Amino acid sequence: MSFQVLVAIIAAIVLGYLRPATAIAMKPLGDGFIRLITMIITIIIFCTVVTGIAGMEDLKKVGRVGGKALLYFEVVSTFALLIGLIVGNVVHPGSGWNINPTTLDPKAVAEYAGQAKAQSVADFLLHIIPTTVVDAFAKGDILQVLLVSILFGFALSAAGPRCKPLLDLFESLKNAVFGIVKIIMKFAAIGAFGAMAFTVGKYGINALGPLVKLIGIFYLTSILFVLLVLGFVAWLAGFSIFQYLKYIKDEIVLVIGVTSSEAALPTLMEKMERLGCSKALVGLVVPTGYTFNTDGTSLYMTLAALFVAQATNTHLTLLQQLTIFGVATLTSKGASGVQGASFIALVGTLTVVPTIPVAGMALLLGIDRFMSTARALVNMIGNGVAALVVARWEKELDAETLRNNLAA
Repeated sequence: MSFQVLVAIIAAIVLGYLRPATAIAMKPLGDGFIRLITMIITIIIFCTVVTGIAGMEDLKKVGRVGGKALLYFEVVSTFALLIGLIVGNVVHPGSGWNINPTTLDPKAVAEYAGQAKAQSVADFLLHIIPTTVVDAFAKGDILQVLLVSILFGFALSAAGPRCKPLLDLFESLKNAVFGIVKIIMKFAAIGAFGAMAFTVGKYGINALGPLVKLIGIFYLTSILFVLLVLGFVAWLAGFSIFQYLKYIKDEIVLVIGVTSSEAALPTLMEKMERLGCSKALVGLVVPTGYTFNTDGTSLYMTLAALFVAQATNTHLTLLQQLTIFGVATLTSKGASGVQGASFIALVGTLTVVPTIPVAGMALLLGIDRFMSTARALVNMIGNGVAALVVARWEKELDAETLRNNLAA
């Protein structure tokens, strides 16, 4: 699949450069593939979590795993926010632009500003509870589905042998759904071709102009974060980050093609189980991480916020920068792997600091699609690392077995 997707990406770039209008018309291919994946994600999460929890003898482990995962998510994603803030202050990606905010079109950001509503901690927690069980699956909200799944898993576990037939049904359904995933993945190259062709055809390589500096800085920061920060975490957990990246190469290429980390969620979960992580742990850590462990989004938000301020010659005090940092710790948690969600979260963050002109976000509109590829990659890679770290933390895996499985 990796080779097919790579060929499709190269062909899409060539088409986008030579025939932009035709390339833009390929957009439904990418959108269709992502929809095929997202339509079954909620079922996969439900079946995996329910069968995992119901089959787990020690139910205290579920709470322990969840607590450890959230602690890990908070520490690593907060560290990513801090790195973005440091890089923005050291490199100054927006300096020298001297953009007059009054010359920017505020209407270009108005659509995102309408979606970026201020959200308190209470609002965020209440949002996790769906209006109805069906509503959680209909909306495809991963956290809401996860809550329903955990409750259902506990209920089946408490019922014991009486619910064994229902548990067997969910296990069979999970196997069938993963069979559907394998069928859908045969069209990954087509989806990657459509998504990449649209991106290059619409925005063009030449249209990047001076924004290439910001893109380069962000990609370099993302690469260093994966190799150094996640690499150090992996080393502490007893495995090599390079072996891990080689193991998930198919998912990496897929995310590059479709610019969405959610497209790789089903196969990433399956691969983590193959390494020896329990079903319940994978079902809890990976889907939850797609909301709480968005390392790529965290890197982007603080770096992009400073870029907008510097480009519009807006001086930020240390207190204002710390305010952005603090607000981003909450708003970044609502940005999933879907393209565009991080941009909305950033708009919501900047509204808290009135000094920064939100209209300045218009500078990032043209390149957001290119930036989202790096964000999605870091998010996906980080969530796989999180699952392995928590599994090692829970002593489900020993270092030697994990290294051998990755090498194999």
